[in-house]
Amino acid sequence: MLDKLQVVKQRYDEVSDLIIQPDIFSDQKRYVKLNKEYKDLGVVMKKIEQYEIALSSIAEAKEIISEEDDKEMIEMAKMELSEANAKIPKLEEEIKFLLIPKEESDSKNVVMEIRAGAGGDEASIFAGDLYRMYTKYCSDRGWKTEVVDISDGTSGGFKEIIFNITGVDVYGDLKFESGVHRVQRVPQTETQGRVHTSAATVMVLPEAEEFDIDLKTSDIRVDYYCASGPGGQSVNTTYSAVRLTHTPTGLVAQCQDQKSQHKNKDKAMKVLRSRIYEMELAKKLEADSALRKTMVSSGDRSAKIRTYNYSQGRVTEHRIGLTLYDLSSIINGDIHKILEELKLAENTEKLKMLGEDTF
Repeated sequence: MLDKLQVVKQRYDEVSDLIIQPDIFSDQKRYVKLNKEYKDLGVVMKKIEQYEIALSSIAEAKEIISEEDDKEMIEMAKMELSEANAKIPKLEEEIKFLLIPKEESDSKNVVMEIRAGAGGDEASIFAGDLYRMYTKYCSDRGWKTEVVDISDGTSGGFKEIIFNITGVDVYGDLKFESGVHRVQRVPQTETQGRVHTSAATVMVLPEAEEFDIDLKTSDIRVDYYCASGPGGQSVNTTYSAVRLTHTPTGLVAQCQDQKSQHKNKDKAMKVLRSRIYEMELAKKLEADSALRKTMVSSGDRSAKIRTYNYSQGRVTEHRIGLTLYDLSSIINGDIHKILEELKLAENTEKLKMLGEDTF
């Protein structure tokens, strides 16, 4: 493993030298990529430093035990040896996971779309619950959320809501949330206390930068219309709402959240660019046979991924067979454990595919 770590060190030194070169700085696409690699390698380097300190402690302790006559010194060395030996397997495992190649898109911001599915008004209410769950989680992470487009439900919640999430490694954290989320509970409108099953679909798109996707103006049809609010209220008398249609793919993005036509167009363009980028990313993943075999797929939007059962206070993550009896905390934004378990399952699978010889 030490030989592999030496390669990592060399690459870290190489990248740290590259990012200060003027020609690299002038190439923003390459600079952003190298800067991200530098930060990621920095995390690995800290762990490598801990690993080398532990190895050094083992060597020093063994030397004291073999050469020292003082019983107290020998006893202390044995304790130090035991502690250092205990650290090694954990550090090696952590380093292995850190060295698993990351997807380039993991560092990107996110466009999240939540749509009410089967279940009528209750599905819209559940879509609203999911929106609050994600925004609370984002707030706890120090991420910023901004609504792009919204369609209110008739009895609360949303028929559809689209919002941006900005922060550090957002897509890498939330990408597995794409899919169908089910809720089992007694709706407020149910008079006989029967449990209903409703659903909402979540889509997590990596936000594409301008240099990720080359969008031609001639390929985009722009339509302006009057924004409207729930129940016909707050109707905008100016044509500030914007709908963009990408003619080659038929993909559509719209925004009416801002009073400014220009701001709405910018936000809609972000969504359109991200949808096109996500479509290309899905093709890449589909073409990669190894990724197709991974346990935690983020590509099948029709897959039922999670159930929130209110009567039992249970949340079940179907892809990895995880069940937690802490629904109240989870629906209030505490989804950290679920996300960590999903990432662990994915990384474990990737580690198997790479094979031990890689390390």
